[in-house]
Amino acid sequence: MTDGILILNKPQGITSHDAVAAVRRLYRTRQVGHTGTLDPMATGVLCLLIGRAVKASEYAADHDKEYRAGLRLGIVTDTGDVTGRVIRTAGSLPSAERVAEIVTSFLGEQSQIPPMYSALKVGGEKLCDLARKGITVEREARAICIRSIGCEPVCPEKGEYRLTLQCSKGTYVRTLCEDIGQALGCGGTMSSLVRLSAGGFSLAQSHSLEELEAMTQEEREGVLLETEQLFSALPIVRLPAFFARLALAGNEIYLKKLGIEAEEGQRVRLYDDSFFSLGEVRAFPDGAAIKPIKKFRM
Repeated sequence: MTDGILILNKPQGITSHDAVAAVRRLYRTRQVGHTGTLDPMATGVLCLLIGRAVKASEYAADHDKEYRAGLRLGIVTDTGDVTGRVIRTAGSLPSAERVAEIVTSFLGEQSQIPPMYSALKVGGEKLCDLARKGITVEREARAICIRSIGCEPVCPEKGEYRLTLQCSKGTYVRTLCEDIGQALGCGGTMSSLVRLSAGGFSLAQSHSLEELEAMTQEEREGVLLETEQLFSALPIVRLPAFFARLALAGNEIYLKKLGIEAEEGQRVRLYDDSFFSLGEVRAFPDGAAIKPIKKFRM
């Protein structure tokens, strides 16, 4: 069975669901998921999980992401990007120095209201589907963090800038562009978006659908990355054969039996001869133990 991680360079004009459907066909399996969607107008890193790697999706969505975005000042659209209907324009534009100053002010932890044109669900319906029906609903602000942000003038006379940012999960770049425009008093919208990296995987590791189409089945399987790379930042715990069998059966493994120490809540990669499960340190009546929480090998 084919298992692993595919780093896809999603093209513009298709949804993440379309990309998943194409990869299901290429890899001849229904077991394909992703760790975070990209808008149809966006391109770049889309991390797809194939086969048993799909089990990791709930644990792999918390990673930071890096983007390069086009910011166009002086207009506001109903979608927050240039594909939407222009609802307001500005008569004058701020200086490049003022833009850089305001962009920098968005560094750090903050609250952000998700846009109506997003895949976020409210009451079981996607916000973007409600927006297309002309329905606007209240959205709760969410805590996000902009870890770094740079602003490069492209054509200040026309209000065109390029942003490069690293951010936490759940950050909407289109909303960031709108908020920057609002803070400048001239309005703003997103004109382009490229995801440069996600979860430690970069655009340099990605493959386009055209490249995958041209490969043999063996070559396609050869470009898949090992599932454990999703957890490369976690420490490794190697288990002797006896304890590995217990862990594979779902049993907790007490730290005192292994002669190691770890803090409660710490997640680890469990190995025998190879990676087989994600584990978490939990408190039990007889002491702290590693509980297998997601097995990737039977």
